[in-house]
Amino acid sequence: MADSDTPHPPRPVPDGLHHSVKPGTALLRLETTRLREGILDGAWWPRSHDIAAELPRLITELSRRLGPITRVGLDTSAWEELPTRLIIDDRVVHLDAFPVGDDTVLITRGDRDHFSLLVVPPQATPDAARAAMAQAVRADNISPAEQILIDTGTNPAHPDPAEPGRGGRPGG
Repeated sequence: MADSDTPHPPRPVPDGLHHSVKPGTALLRLETTRLREGILDGAWWPRSHDIAAELPRLITELSRRLGPITRVGLDTSAWEELPTRLIIDDRVVHLDAFPVGDDTVLITRGDRDHFSLLVVPPQATPDAARAAMAQAVRADNISPAEQILIDTGTNPAHPDPAEPGRGGRPGG
């Protein structure tokens, strides 16, 4: 077995991260691995449900690290209004909306390179958001986004009382 084929134990998220995670934070696992075994490539904790206000910051940072982002797939029920495209950093980014309720955002770089990010609901507490984001970026994570949110107490089925009618899902 070559050294590159040797499984590496999951590394914990650095302690400093636990103090710096706040709404508007994206946490990514950008290690390039042949197998990409984890279900998720990262996590994002937007400040609100306004995609036009939240997405540009995420796309700008992802573009800096990954290269041009061409398309973003979003869950319709998680956002207030979804345009079909946004111009971010003088580039057109196409938005695809799906009624999937899977608590993720799919980022496309180029034509076929996809990254799946857990979306932590804006109303999540800092401790719950940190726990969810840390789980999402673990290379050995096999839990889907919805289960991570349930396990860490960030389940969007329990909306922020300050946001009437926002349950994250129809009937939620």
